[in-house]
Amino acid sequence: MNQQLFEYIEKSPTAYQAVSHTVQILKNKGYKPLCESEDWKIEAGKGYYITRNGSSVIAFRVPYGGLSGFMIAAAHCDSPCFKIKENAEIVTGAYVQLSVEKYGGMLCSSWLDRPLSIAGRILAKTETGVESMLVDTRKPVAVIPNVAIHMNRNANDGMSYNAAVDMLPLYGSAGRKGSFKSIIADISGVNEADIISSDLFLYNPEPGVEWGDFISAPRLDDLQCAYAALTAFIQSGTAGSAPVFCLFDNEEVGSQTKQGAASTFLFDVLLRLSLKCGLDDGGYRAAIANSFLVSCDNAHAQHPNHPEYADKNHTVYMNKGIVIKYNANQRYTSDALSAALFRTMTEEAGVPFQDYANRADMPGGSTLGNIANTQVSLNSVDIGLAQLAMHSSFETAGASDTEYMIKALTVFFAKKLKMESDGVYTII
Repeated sequence: MNQQLFEYIEKSPTAYQAVSHTVQILKNKGYKPLCESEDWKIEAGKGYYITRNGSSVIAFRVPYGGLSGFMIAAAHCDSPCFKIKENAEIVTGAYVQLSVEKYGGMLCSSWLDRPLSIAGRILAKTETGVESMLVDTRKPVAVIPNVAIHMNRNANDGMSYNAAVDMLPLYGSAGRKGSFKSIIADISGVNEADIISSDLFLYNPEPGVEWGDFISAPRLDDLQCAYAALTAFIQSGTAGSAPVFCLFDNEEVGSQTKQGAASTFLFDVLLRLSLKCGLDDGGYRAAIANSFLVSCDNAHAQHPNHPEYADKNHTVYMNKGIVIKYNANQRYTSDALSAALFRTMTEEAGVPFQDYANRADMPGGSTLGNIANTQVSLNSVDIGLAQLAMHSSFETAGASDTEYMIKALTVFFAKKLKMESDGVYTII
């Protein structure tokens, strides 16, 4: 299972490749594409998917016997990295560097002295108009070099990295000036002059490894949850509610985009599905009341060198099961009701769970659950898997936890939630 996770990560260097690879998996399982700009024709018992911007995807199955609600699991497919600016090359003396800016909040030091590859998409002129094409150099083409200890004697005493100075990647010697765009064109199979614009990123191409009780790989946050949720979605059954799998872009930069969790994407899909299943506006809102959202994004395991960073009563560990995340200021959506509902499903799946909260004096990150809830208001719980070195270019997690997540979400997707009255629910 972890080897399959590593393959998923390897084929998902950016959100564009992650969605493309996910779509191919769905196609292979018989899911059919739908287009937002066209009328939908759907059948009970069949599965469908919709993409937006090529970097987010929502898939669902249509239940038999009418639509009563939605069982939704959502993850994100973007990761902190460096975006290459439109005018990519900087000539500095005998070197050519790449002009980049930070995407998301990465651990800068983890990107130093690693061979880096480039992936993303280009927009190019074709005979039929403008086409979006995926790009992946696969092999390393750049490195962000450290300054030698001899020239920076304070390097081990703490560093502050200036993204415009310290984090510029070395692309080649001065003789390679002007070659960047031609290399991208060659990979894409288009003429250099036909490239109009691009969304290209540096990424760590190092393969994942399983060692002892742990796994280490790039982009475990959040592709570990994305892979687990996708796998559970495909292999689960249906019990009257529509299983829905969401993979959103731009979580690492706040989700405020047309394809992010703050967009209308989820609302649009659920409303159109409801209408196609014969529900009116009131029926749609009743279905939402009988629905549940699981926001899947990894959590911070206790650090072996710094256990003091963990809350004393809410410390979580790798290989100890699914993490349910809480925050009084609603950075996480879990409350007593949603946590109780989800716990019953993890117990049925035979999967252990852990409770996580940040230290009260250390504000943590946020995720997509509370953001998505501003567009589609429903019961929601934030969960994840415990990991170390979140937002590093190479992260570590538990070797057993991916399977725990798959088991729990397989049970979740097959359930039906029935609201009896406010705060009273039956899980079928």
